[in-house]
Amino acid sequence: MKWIEVQVKTTTEAVEVVSNIFYEVGVGGLVIEDPNDIRMQMKTEQDWDYVDPSLLDNVFEGVIVKGYFPQSEDLIDKVELIRQNVEKIPQYNLDKGLGEVTTTEVYEEDWAHGWKKYYKPKKIGKKTIIKPSWEEYSISDDEILIELDPGMAFGTGTHETTIMCLEQLENTIGSNNQVIDVGCGTGILSIGAAKYGANKVIGVDLDEVSVKVSNENVIANNVNEIVEIRHGNLLDVVDEKADVIVANIIAEVIVVLVEDIPKFLNKNGVFISSGIILEKIDMVKEALDKQNLEVVDTIIMGEWACIVSRFKEGNKNA
Repeated sequence: MKWIEVQVKTTTEAVEVVSNIFYEVGVGGLVIEDPNDIRMQMKTEQDWDYVDPSLLDNVFEGVIVKGYFPQSEDLIDKVELIRQNVEKIPQYNLDKGLGEVTTTEVYEEDWAHGWKKYYKPKKIGKKTIIKPSWEEYSISDDEILIELDPGMAFGTGTHETTIMCLEQLENTIGSNNQVIDVGCGTGILSIGAAKYGANKVIGVDLDEVSVKVSNENVIANNVNEIVEIRHGNLLDVVDEKADVIVANIIAEVIVVLVEDIPKFLNKNGVFISSGIILEKIDMVKEALDKQNLEVVDTIIMGEWACIVSRFKEGNKNA
């Protein structure tokens, strides 16, 4: 089957916004090529056969987001809408980079499997192994295995924002904890939370594709009795309170989400927020402070930050 590949050349900080632009026009599949991710992984001693260094040859210095669409009468309109929305990215105080939008004809087998060469087993934190479903790996007794098939959803577990969240969940979650994962993507953080000892995890995502992929990954990891994936916007479909809330989204959305955190976080709970570019750290910290949430740790990896917070002493929720 012939598909049309639509490419957007952008920046690391605008990746998730561009991804959402694609999802909003009904993209059939998404691939993100970020040379910074590749370079970061190649510097890590824990990596093994992660990428072929030749993949960096002649790579655009920014990020290329590729979306795939079946040929249709309205395709021209979709491409034009993508172009218009990419031009609006600076309104969110994000650098859109080159912002160039181009199209190419491809065949289904070219994009459905070609991206897999980037994705190999990866060790995160002290004991977590992220393994794609098509790879083999012999796990040791002290390791925790998360098997993942991203499908058409964003999130292979190798991005800095996901790595930081998993490491903090591994260090934070205790037995019988309740966890809420806002913007669950492929379900990797929800699955991780369950395997770290949580007895109830609620994952929420606005994108229906992400909800479908998350559910498939939850079942594949045998945590479906612990993890429930819901379709909704932020915390709109949640009534429960949690000991840990994790949100790997973008700074602008986190600022909105923070307003509702006091309603859903238990008094001694922890809020883990990631997907924050370095320039937006202060903006998120100010939003947390307004809700009487105290920053207890700020972790930085590459161009991204993860902020861990909890209620200040003396707060009515504490």
